[in-house]
Amino acid sequence: MRKSNKVSMAVIRRLPKYYRYLGELMENEVKRISSQQLSQLTGFTASQIRQDLNNFGGFGQQGYGYNVEDLHNQLGKILGLNRVYNTVIIGAGNLGHAIANYRSFEEEGFKVKAIFDVEPEVIGIEIRGIKVRDVKELEDFIKENQIDIGIICTPKDVSQEIADKLVNSGVKGIWNFAPKDLKVPDDVVVENVHLNESLFTLSYMLKERINR
Repeated sequence: MRKSNKVSMAVIRRLPKYYRYLGELMENEVKRISSQQLSQLTGFTASQIRQDLNNFGGFGQQGYGYNVEDLHNQLGKILGLNRVYNTVIIGAGNLGHAIANYRSFEEEGFKVKAIFDVEPEVIGIEIRGIKVRDVKELEDFIKENQIDIGIICTPKDVSQEIADKLVNSGVKGIWNFAPKDLKVPDDVVVENVHLNESLFTLSYMLKERINR
């Protein structure tokens, strides 16, 4: 059980990495792991791992470590992965195609119900069995299909308009790949994935290493 309602975003952003490595350990039939061993896998210190997990309760046992399957399941619940999320993708370009074709999302409970675009040449085609619809149908589709998450893969000049449509239709979660910071109400959660910012960060780190 969570000890506090206030958990830092830094901690939250480390949880998916723990979850991923624990899943790989389960695939390799590893039954238990110590915080030190988990540290070697994740790159975080053993102390940091214990502190992170203690935000949500005590999962390990002194002298035993962590039960891999149990900790994986508990983290899945903490991350909200014990339910299905209905999603839509807006933008059927290369990025929208890639996300629609990534089966791992569906395996973790993120079900793509439809893809939307404005281009006549792609409207009506199917991507992995998912129909591309006219973006004019977006709001009605969301209301009729209880959509939880909208995935924005559009150019930045239309991304706010799309976000407004998602919000007005009742969507509470937006995964935004457009290079623009969106304005949404406080009860809507946005996760921005700015690919250029990540690349620029890599460029900086590479420059620093070269200049040593």
